[in-house]
Amino acid sequence: MRDLLDRIDAATPAGRDRGLDGLRALAVLGVVLGHWLVTALVVDSGTVRAASPLRELPRLAPVSWLFQTLAVFFLVGGLVAARGRAGSDGGYRRWLGGRLARLFSPVAAVLAVWVVIAVAMLAAGAGPDTVRTLAELVWSPLWFLLVFAVLTAATPVAARLHPAWPLAAVAVVDLLRYGLGGPAWLGWANVLAGWLVPYCLGAAWGRDGGPPGRGTGWALLLGGMAATAALVLWAGYPAAMVGVPGAEISNLDPPTLAAVTFGLAQCGAAVLLLGPLRRALRRPAVWAAVALVNLSAITIFLWHQTAMIAVTALGLLGGRALTGLHTAPDSAVWVLARLAWLPAFCVALAACWAAFRGYEVRRRRARTT
Repeated sequence: MRDLLDRIDAATPAGRDRGLDGLRALAVLGVVLGHWLVTALVVDSGTVRAASPLRELPRLAPVSWLFQTLAVFFLVGGLVAARGRAGSDGGYRRWLGGRLARLFSPVAAVLAVWVVIAVAMLAAGAGPDTVRTLAELVWSPLWFLLVFAVLTAATPVAARLHPAWPLAAVAVVDLLRYGLGGPAWLGWANVLAGWLVPYCLGAAWGRDGGPPGRGTGWALLLGGMAATAALVLWAGYPAAMVGVPGAEISNLDPPTLAAVTFGLAQCGAAVLLLGPLRRALRRPAVWAAVALVNLSAITIFLWHQTAMIAVTALGLLGGRALTGLHTAPDSAVWVLARLAWLPAFCVALAACWAAFRGYEVRRRRARTT
């Protein structure tokens, strides 16, 4: 094992910024754990429905502050894309085609598998509502890849666009929606504008040679926290930074101004974490784990909900509802039980990773040969 870890460490290019890989790994794992903790599949009279502990236990809202890490992923994505575009020896179309192929190649596998699962469930007599609930859990996160693809295509423009412009666009859309009673569909403009803010930051830093100093990090962290607190306390935005079923306003579906300012605070925290991460990732064992997550980031993202569903389905074989797995998320007992189920989710995700990581790894190898 020591020899393997040393070989992985030695194979890493000397100029690679391991801190950025560490941030990407934290962002991916944050999304996975967040979904596992705030998504419940409740079995009720033979039907499966989705529920959230944040609806029944609103005091858990701070949990969403830890695990809603999408802004960090867009920040790192913008930075790496701008660097890659600047260092690319091919044209823009070749560069973009390579990145999008790597992004979407694993998607075909998960879509094909779940089409088969959905058809098999319906043929076996499962209710349409149950099938729809499960399929939506798997397919709904794909919006993230679509947005990331559009922003990747816009990298040359994003690297020169000041993030204040998309931030102002989000603020105007929210003012029209919530302050002036405008139509709800206006909010979908924020899907691109909201995530363009951290992506622009990353792309600009990639163009200028790398992340800024700790002063900028502290300014983003404190300024973003202050703005988010003001929006929650005095402007009526919800405290939870993820969607809550039944809530009048969702900070994430589509993104609100509060979600964007919270994302800026996360970007500041990411800058401050870079130094400690770089030092920690000098250790071969820590670096090997982070490298593995980065090599399979899309696979992990695509299959983590399937892993949770698989454990939930296997739990039904016992003939009774299990706390934290099939019951309503309305008590502290459910929260503790869900934490106890996380290792089982990890084992199921590892099985999915072993089965489907080849779609991502082969595409990566094809790009480097």
